[in-house]
Amino acid sequence: MRCLLNIWGVMLFIRLSWVIGQAGVYQGLLAITWANVTTFITAISMSAVSTNGQIKGGGIYYMISRSLGPEFGAAIGLLFTIANSVAVALHIVGFCESMNDLLKVNKFGQIIDGGVHDTRVIGVIVLVAILILVFVGMDWVTRTQMLMLVILIAAQVNFIVGSIIGPVDDTERAQGFIGYDWETFKTNLEPSYERGLGDDQTVHDFFSVFGVFFPAVTGIVAGANLSGDLKDPASAIPKGTLLAIAITYCSYIIYGLMMAATAIRQATGNVTQYLDPGTGPLYTDCPTDDSCNYGLLRNAQVMELISSWGPLIYMGCFAASLSSAIASLVGAPRVLQALARDKLYPKIDFFAAGYGANNDPVRGYVLVFFISLGCVLVADLNAIAPMLSNIFLAAYCLINFSCFHATITKSPGWRPSFKYYNAWVSLIGSGLCITAMFLMNWITALVTVVISLVLYLYVTYRGPEVNWGSSTQAQSYNSALNSVLSLQKVEEHTKNYRPQILVLSGFPSSRPALIDFSHMLVKDISLMICGHVITGQVQQKARNVLTRHAHDWLTMQNRKGFYSIIEAGNVEQGAYSLMQAVGLGKLKPNMVLIGYKHDWVNSTKENLVQYFSLIQDSLRLHLAIGILRVEGGLDFSSQIEDQGQIVQQRIYEYQRKHMDLPKIVQNDKDGNSFHHLPHA
Repeated sequence: MRCLLNIWGVMLFIRLSWVIGQAGVYQGLLAITWANVTTFITAISMSAVSTNGQIKGGGIYYMISRSLGPEFGAAIGLLFTIANSVAVALHIVGFCESMNDLLKVNKFGQIIDGGVHDTRVIGVIVLVAILILVFVGMDWVTRTQMLMLVILIAAQVNFIVGSIIGPVDDTERAQGFIGYDWETFKTNLEPSYERGLGDDQTVHDFFSVFGVFFPAVTGIVAGANLSGDLKDPASAIPKGTLLAIAITYCSYIIYGLMMAATAIRQATGNVTQYLDPGTGPLYTDCPTDDSCNYGLLRNAQVMELISSWGPLIYMGCFAASLSSAIASLVGAPRVLQALARDKLYPKIDFFAAGYGANNDPVRGYVLVFFISLGCVLVADLNAIAPMLSNIFLAAYCLINFSCFHATITKSPGWRPSFKYYNAWVSLIGSGLCITAMFLMNWITALVTVVISLVLYLYVTYRGPEVNWGSSTQAQSYNSALNSVLSLQKVEEHTKNYRPQILVLSGFPSSRPALIDFSHMLVKDISLMICGHVITGQVQQKARNVLTRHAHDWLTMQNRKGFYSIIEAGNVEQGAYSLMQAVGLGKLKPNMVLIGYKHDWVNSTKENLVQYFSLIQDSLRLHLAIGILRVEGGLDFSSQIEDQGQIVQQRIYEYQRKHMDLPKIVQNDKDGNSFHHLPHA
């Protein structure tokens, strides 16, 4: 129901006839078909994404962020919030246009000027009324929308009946409604691009007409935006969305053909000229732009003219515009609330708060209200529509791309229950969206792309600490695996030699000098692995903690490398195992770096044998050996109390107290870089 109400918006009643008048039947139906093919492919992609696991509140933002990752999701979530806010204004301005026409036709007068200022006054009043209705609660919104759907369907039936009955008097004929006529239909087949309605002096073309019409099909995400309020969104979203697209597409095509067959493009509305064509100019002659105010090109209320009872068409137009405005006003804050809860942008969590039993995003309602208010004050439907089309197309592009990307990366978590999708069809859908964006208005499209890119890069720079199992993560794994596999085919050459170092450092923060020296050799463009030998057994939970904090320390010190733990009976065995086991393919060490043994004079024979055996093991494996000697030794644990050192201390104490491990041999102060855990 929500999709039907949002798609059957104000454009059906006051712009479909204008599209046929400007573009003709051929190009008009092409524009309608292109728009609906785009939304149909997008709906298929959205159905696949929405059935891949549980969907929570946030609709389109939640789908994209969990599929493509927080960077794409954050960008499109913010853009989509703005787009729905602008959509509220679009539908309200359409309502105001119909209201102004109603006042003129019935000679009820005007508020200020009968034009832009009246639109602003009425628009602000309607926007405030809708906001109050939304504040009352979702139950009242649902009841109101059910009534509006009934009125909307009744209005369309009224239009069909009126087209069959035909014109009932000469006034209707003089205004361009002549009933079904084959010659009229043939005349309307070809395009006739001219200036727009009212004060719009723009000479339109196919893509500008497409840009004005496209918002008429953008209601496909109305149900998805309220996914948190649906009992079974994974089932309801695909069925409801695809059925709504099919119904509305058929209605747009049929109504367009009916208008082309029953109404002419331009008419003066002069009954005398119609009744007595031989004595003066014809009622279809329009020597100036202002001489004809009726017909497909000049009158936005052609559906009202054709219908059997005009007031019902106005009621349908009001119902369509208000229901779409309500759906957008309800959906936009929900998307913003979900985005705020993830805290991907600074200070945005202010909008995460919800109130009442339905967790209503009241703060989001207020923000959307003010954005919509600014657009309502523009008071020009043809100016708002192309901008809105561009943002929606950007969102649809990412929906299709998320389905394509998740499919080709073969992520194990990509198992949608909706099976009627194809990765390459989704990619074609993305291409259609991008093409339409730039053909409509390349400047607006470029601005939209740049803003999306800036938002994407900002979230990437911040690096949010979230793990949603996105297809971007799956792509990173695939890329890394393919790169390592392709490296197997690359022959080694002296000109491409890189030192790939196994640093026997223990926990990295205990011997930073070894890490720093190794970093000077690899320069972040080669492999560095920090090896840590532990005698005895270590529980996996402790290994995970050590590994995580070791990588955190390396990141904090701006050192690119890996950390590897191994359990062994003694140091020599552990180091020998590391030399053989660490690395992958050709990404494995070709050099071992250890510290100089300062206490060799006083050391036990066993320690000396292990030290020299380690050197011999590395040479036997054809690994280069590096020994770093620093005055005072390499163990800085007594001088440095950084985060990594404190973490080590806690892990050591935890293991001794809770894990019942064998006694861990402590490091000597001699800087032996191949010993076990650092000094506790």
